[in-house]
Amino acid sequence: MKDAHGRHVTGRISWRRFAVLTVPAVAGTAALGIALANGALAASFAVSGQQFKVSADRLTGDGFAQYGSVDTNARGDLLPVAVTAIKTAELHHLCQSVVTHLPVLGDISLNLTAGADKPVQASDLFVDATQLSGDASFHRIEIGRDASTLTKGPADAKGLQDLFAQQADDIAINHLRQTAWSTNAGTFRLSGLSMKVSKGAKECF
Repeated sequence: MKDAHGRHVTGRISWRRFAVLTVPAVAGTAALGIALANGALAASFAVSGQQFKVSADRLTGDGFAQYGSVDTNARGDLLPVAVTAIKTAELHHLCQSVVTHLPVLGDISLNLTAGADKPVQASDLFVDATQLSGDASFHRIEIGRDASTLTKGPADAKGLQDLFAQQADDIAINHLRQTAWSTNAGTFRLSGLSMKVSKGAKECF
């Protein structure tokens, strides 16, 4: 982002505030239901009933786009999300966690880590998130662009006409913290992958 003098501006981004702006634009449940039925929104799979958490020391990416959309679960419920789409991304010290509560056993945690020595690499990355925070910077960002006209993210990174969106040439986020319903990627390479299942609630953040 640039100020009035053309200088790049960096700082802490409140993604909760962005969600406040985005969600009302996609919160018309009936309209979204009709759009889904007509194939106007891409719903590649039914999401589970559990959100998961993702953290990373640093994310860098080229070709960034973000817009409001909706996921669906197996019951057909509509779940408003902010889609973050990046053409190519690298994540350092990636952590992913999900906690499941089971009868008798209680909380069971699934934790995945990767990218400690060599960063995780992804292409055509799509994250359907409900919360995202960190210290972010962008170059050549466009805020308030029509979601149907996005050009900087992956080829399929487009929302519905007249809805709010933003895009940038590149993005960098330090101390990434994110809660999401789903992640899609064309390729996802996880160096130093480790997965653990344990009792108790053990989340990335």
